[in-house]
Amino acid sequence: MAMRTVLVCVSANFLKTLSLLPRAAQRPAYWLAWKPCVPRTFSTASRLSSALKFTDKHEWVRVEGGTGIVGISNFAQEALGDVVYCGLPEVGTKLKKMDEFGALESVKAASELYSPLTGEVTEINTALADNPGLVNKSCYKDGWLIKMTLDNPSELEELLEEDAYEKYIKSIED
Repeated sequence: MAMRTVLVCVSANFLKTLSLLPRAAQRPAYWLAWKPCVPRTFSTASRLSSALKFTDKHEWVRVEGGTGIVGISNFAQEALGDVVYCGLPEVGTKLKKMDEFGALESVKAASELYSPLTGEVTEINTALADNPGLVNKSCYKDGWLIKMTLDNPSELEELLEEDAYEKYIKSIED
């Protein structure tokens, strides 16, 4: 397989070379000319850096460039219903893991927000002041709540991976 790829990508006379390959390895010339020459890259860096970690209180955190981005899970936003108000901390607020840092109010209920990690708030999602419904529409992207420093990155290991969080949700629903 590797030899065929080399022959296809390097050889100027790949049609002549094609006839030398066993019948099982032959493909139409247009397929060989395009498919094997497409460069492939395998990287887990972007997947790992954007992986979500969850608390049992339904907050999530995603670490990007040493900054933790915090929001609430889809399960939490569905349970709350339409969010009408977001009470968030001021930039510079120092939080310890599981400290209450704000609240979300909806037409159904109100819910406190808890910090998944220890750190300092570096940014709040100001778009939520005018449009708190972003939490419902895009809880993992546009509806994030705060960004914070990571004072103790090892705390990430104590949070739930996505699979474990899904199992946790199923256990509390039963």
